Amino acid sequence: MKRTRLAAGALCVAMAGALTLTACSGDSGDDGTKTLTFMFRGGPDEKAAYEAAIDRYTEATGVEVEMIVTDADQYATKLQAAVAGNNVPDVFYIEQATLQSYVSSGILMDITDEVAESGVDLDNIWQYGVDSYRFDGTVQGTPDGALYGLPKDVGPFSFGYNKTMLEEAGIELPDPDEPLTWEEFVEICKTLTTDTDGDGAVDQWGTGLNVQWNLQSMVWSNGGDWTNADHTQVTVDTPEFAEALQKFADLTNVDQVTPSASDAATLDTYQRWMAGEIGFFPVGPWDVSVYNDLDFEYDLIPWPTVGDAGSATWLGSLGIGVSAMTEHPQEAVNLVTYLSADAEAQQTLVDANIQVPNLIDVAEEWAAAEDAEPANRQEFLDIAQDYGRAMPAAFTYGAEWYDELWTNIQPVLDGEQTAEDYLAETQPKMQALLDESLANAEMAAGG
Repeated sequence: MKRTRLAAGALCVAMAGALTLTACSGDSGDDGTKTLTFMFRGGPDEKAAYEAAIDRYTEATGVEVEMIVTDADQYATKLQAAVAGNNVPDVFYIEQATLQSYVSSGILMDITDEVAESGVDLDNIWQYGVDSYRFDGTVQGTPDGALYGLPKDVGPFSFGYNKTMLEEAGIELPDPDEPLTWEEFVEICKTLTTDTDGDGAVDQWGTGLNVQWNLQSMVWSNGGDWTNADHTQVTVDTPEFAEALQKFADLTNVDQVTPSASDAATLDTYQRWMAGEIGFFPVGPWDVSVYNDLDFEYDLIPWPTVGDAGSATWLGSLGIGVSAMTEHPQEAVNLVTYLSADAEAQQTLVDANIQVPNLIDVAEEWAAAEDAEPANRQEFLDIAQDYGRAMPAAFTYGAEWYDELWTNIQPVLDGEQTAEDYLAETQPKMQALLDESLANAEMAAGG
């Protein structure tokens, strides 16, 4: 049985009062050498980049850093186990959606003063990234909140296309600045969806999107949203939201420009994009190191627009925070500011093609490079600077209310239920869960 968000909130409050939390290092060697632990997630490229950056940090400061790296899908579980076992790393990745509970539970250190004294130019770091880790005790993301971390990065979720495929089909390449209308996008997808080898079966498709990661753009561009401005009321049961969700389902059931369920069972859409069988597909900065080695040329464009609200997409971020229990708080904060704001450390991560530069001036040079891959890197910056939005549950106390939307959505995607009917059924369930999360937040804040 699922634990309710109210119970989860009570657990966070109990943790704050019952646990005598400690850092999992903080020891000094016999020679006085200080050692920090740094826990993060990532693949071989990210690990190698951090090893190089941290080697320079140790050389410059004399502080040793023990790295604890996990796969992305194991990180949250292993960090929670470390917290539950009173073995919190000195420095660790934090997700936007967990910040409030970690602050309320006394796990994260307020680093506002230390960052101010460090001389870091926060105006040269993406504002969205910095504000994501501010919390005033009630609202997360406000510019006036205390800092409980600095951004490791920002993650603009862009839209890519197979340039080689479009050129071979004789299709005019999309404008890198002007988004396609939904009608234009679907028409191109229909042209690209074809049987290329003549065996009677479609083996190339216009697109292949995932509802949990791609519906946001469609809803926002149509003027819809998940909640009201202060995240207290769920707002999915609206004509704007329903139209966007219906058009998403129609890509498969009406327009027939995406792989069918049986096609996807054989090879999922990510694998088909990688194989050059799909025309349009999302691209995040974390994909670039892999996508640049594909057998076709790709580039970035704004997301197509369903309505008149303009191109829209989400902008994620990972933060780096400091344990409130670290025995070496100043050194831990120094490591955070180094990884987030040191130009040379950032360049090491950028050279590994795993993120957009955290520093705005470095990012502008990076986007304008003549050998940029993909060529339109500027699209990443436009999202980060201008029109990227936080994911709907990024700044709420827990995400179960948001996850509820996807629980029984399959009949809509299969064409067996209308989007309008499904949203009318689902909004009350989502609202009840959001109400619980608000109660959790109040309980934690008062604990």
